[in-house]
Amino acid sequence: MLIIELNRANYEYDVNSLVRAFYPGVNVTILTPESTEQRRKQANQDAADCRERKEEVLSVRIGLSEDGAEVQIREAAREKNYAWNYVPDGLDYKHDFKRFLYRTLCEYTGKTLPWGSLTGIRPTKIAYGMLDQGCSEAEILDTFTGIYSVSQEKAALGLDIAKREREILKDVHYEGGYSLYIGIPFCPTTCLYCSFTSYPIAAHRKQVEAYLDCLIKEMDFVAEQLADKVVDSIYIGGGTPTTLEPAQLDRLITAVKEHFDFRTVKEFTVEAGRADSITREKLEVLYRQGVSRISVNPQTMKQETLDIIGRKASVEQVLAAYRLAREVGFDNINMDIILGLPGELEPDVQRTIDEIVALSPDSLTVHSLAIKRASHLSKWIQENGIATLNNTDETMRIAGEGAKHLGMAPYYLYRQKNMSGNFENVGYAKPGKYGLYNILIMEEKQTIVALGAGSITKRVWPDGRIERCDNVKDVALYIEKIDEMIERKRELFAEA
Repeated sequence: MLIIELNRANYEYDVNSLVRAFYPGVNVTILTPESTEQRRKQANQDAADCRERKEEVLSVRIGLSEDGAEVQIREAAREKNYAWNYVPDGLDYKHDFKRFLYRTLCEYTGKTLPWGSLTGIRPTKIAYGMLDQGCSEAEILDTFTGIYSVSQEKAALGLDIAKREREILKDVHYEGGYSLYIGIPFCPTTCLYCSFTSYPIAAHRKQVEAYLDCLIKEMDFVAEQLADKVVDSIYIGGGTPTTLEPAQLDRLITAVKEHFDFRTVKEFTVEAGRADSITREKLEVLYRQGVSRISVNPQTMKQETLDIIGRKASVEQVLAAYRLAREVGFDNINMDIILGLPGELEPDVQRTIDEIVALSPDSLTVHSLAIKRASHLSKWIQENGIATLNNTDETMRIAGEGAKHLGMAPYYLYRQKNMSGNFENVGYAKPGKYGLYNILIMEEKQTIVALGAGSITKRVWPDGRIERCDNVKDVALYIEKIDEMIERKRELFAEA
């Protein structure tokens, strides 16, 4: 356990994100002058419980002043002090402090992080923005490696992806257009690692038709409100959209095509996702309705791991679903995998990649496992230990080499908090098979209008300002309050 005492508020997020990157799976408590007495008592009790279990408790004090900061780290065997005198160099104090804290943690732990002091989820935005400003590639690489302490490999990856993204997005309507997301919050089962809005379809089957009614009601509003705007991409995600019955899928997509002008749509994606929800009839509905891109996501090709994470589709089902999608006629199929799943080592990842290379999908999204508090994985780690989650430079290399063997290039990247190995998620694709929506949702350069329970609409203004409104997560509450969800969007788009 780590107890961090800060003498200032408003630094908690940055400190927490950076410390957790060095100490994955460790309980971190941050106290500030604004912390309640109850919170302090709870922190002391938690520390006492840890010591009783013979677990280490690390005490850290961080004192920030106008001219620098001091970090004092105390443990049973030693005490270390690190001081920093702040000299303005064109960057703000908080950013300079993060660099100091990163260097301190590197020295104390003997570790470095592939993404250095960067804790945000969109590191490529730095490169993208600098390219827009006319900066040279050398300047961008120097910024990554010098200011943020990013490794040379990750700096080059960030720059490469930003250049490719700019080319892919060159014809997108930023100011006069938007993309549409439709969320289907139902799944066959909930996977161990999942924190998305999803509900077991077996228990919610009777709500599906009412849910579709509400989606169509949201479509009515959006189509009318944004009638003068161009739709560039449409993405139906979840959850698992193919938990819907064929007739329900047909009804949903028919409504989408009736409400929006598909003559401008560059990409229409549906996440088929779980192989245990895929049937020929459903795939034929998607194909007949003009869906241009689907996902069939194995996550791993190791059956024992699928059993652990509660993903009921077998490896054989994944292979059959993929081949069925090809038979139906899909020529743009994505597959997702996750690195760092419980118990998986490098040979397991290699076997998964070998299976995927043999299938030859059109794109491959490589996720680094993220430990979400809302997922069942957190409890699993407490019972089994974080050492069972193994994501390394080698597993990342294996995945990247597999994508390269398939003729794919990396085209989008994002990071999440508490990622296994402190790495990243990377989308790879063959030429012309890039996922447009994936880039747009990450780079935040175009308005994304989101429909459905748990979805978040983001309005992007010409000056780069972003405003959000969210829909409630609970399906029953979404159905009950659909008029309120529409009113939130009305307010968001009221200002011209």
